[in-house]
Formats: sequence, structure tokens, C-alpha cells
Amino acid sequence: MKTDLSGKVALVNGASRGIGEAIARGLADCGAKVVCTSRRIEGVQAVADAIAAAGGEALAHTCNAGDLEQIESLMQFIKGECGRLDILINNAAANPYYGPATDLPPDAFDKTVAVNLKGPYYFMSHAVPLMIESGGGAIVNVASIAALLSMPGQAVYSMTKAGLISITGAFAREYGQSGVRVNAILPGVVETKFAEALTSDPGVQKWLKRLPIARAGQPEDMVAGVLYLVSDEAAYTTGTTLVMDGGATLG
Repeated sequence: MKTDLSGKVALVNGASRGIGEAIARGLADCGAKVVCTSRRIEGVQAVADAIAAAGGEALAHTCNAGDLEQIESLMQFIKGECGRLDILINNAAANPYYGPATDLPPDAFDKTVAVNLKGPYYFMSHAVPLMIESGGGAIVNVASIAALLSMPGQAVYSMTKAGLISITGAFAREYGQSGVRVNAILPGVVETKFAEALTSDPGVQKWLKRLPIARAGQPEDMVAGVLYLVSDEAAYTTGTTLVMDGGATLG
């Protein structure tokens, strides 16, 4: 049975490509009106146009996920343009540095924390009141198995994704009785431009071939889990993490 999200408004940040684009298309395919955001308008406008061409409804808007003023402005835009918010997908992420932990430049640390942790926190802080006004809502944070495995070369990225799992539980506990559910997905290695540093590494490719599902994930592999978590079928599910990694965390 196809998930029915008719009449719902969804916000997907980091929606210009990869996992965010796939999720935005999946939500629209189920009837949601999707607000697609990214730092640059060109990418999300192309996604919104493709959704419209397929018969869906979407808006494109710029928003740097690490900029609090832009987040607040975006939420005001959604309230004025759509009148409600039912679904938030925190997908935008940054990983500007891949290498030894001791060599991480301070500006790369600050950017990673701003986009991966500070951004989702304030997206949720602004979204929750609007969701409560709308009668409730569902949030899905896109974390990573790096939160569990602390992958080499990704010390701060792993730290921020672990923190994202923590604030997922905190918001779920605090706002569940107000009708807002908050969950997270933990993708493994997914074949996207964002993950090129990993997917192009011969050692990672060798590791992927040893997984129970012996390949990298595709952005489309993440969609069904998100659709479940935002749907009414998941009405009793909050504060949880859904690992979607081809079996990588089995060891």
C-alpha cells in the first residue's frame, strides 16, 4: 500500500542531489507538497521542476543549513506560503575534511559542526512550534553509521552524527506529547557526490564487497525508511534510529 501524504507540507534541506533529492521526490510522489532547500537555488530549482513535471508539487528556496538567520527566514517563508509544516527532513550535511584527526583545520571543524549539528538543532527548534500549530508532525534526521563506527578520517563528522542521534532522542522525549515525532535514519556508505572520498577509496570498495549486501547503497535505498517514519503507520515510533547500511554495522 502506497503511503498517502496528501495535504501535508514537507521541508527537505540538502535536497539538491543525492539522498535529499531522492527523499524529496519520494515525499512528493506520495502527495506531499515539498519545500526543497539548499545553499544554491539552481540545484533545488531543478529538483522542484522535476517534481512538478512528474505531477507533484514543490517549491525551491535557498538556505544555508549552518546559518541561523537563513533558517528563521525559511520558516517564515513556509508559514506564509504554505500555512503549515507537517514533515521535516534534516538531510543537509558537510564534511569538508577527510584525513587524520590531528590535522583537522579549525575552520573545517566549525563548518562541520555548524551544518551537521547546530543547523538541525535550530531547524527543529523552529519547525516544532509550526508543527504543533498544524496539529503535529514528524521529523527525520539523516545521521550516519559513522556515529556508531567512528570511521577513520572522519573524526568530527562522526562526532556530529553521534550528536544528531542524541538530539533526536531529546526532541522526541520533549515534544512527543505535543504530537511531534522525531526519528533518525543511519545510512551506510551511499553512492553520492558527497561520499566520493569514500566510494572512490579502493579500501572502502574492498570492504563493501564483504558486506551482507555487497555494494554501496543508492540514494533511493533510503526513501522507503523515511516514508515509513513520517507516515501514520509509524504513529507509535519516536526517538528511534533506523540503520540502513547493507549490514555494515554487523561487524
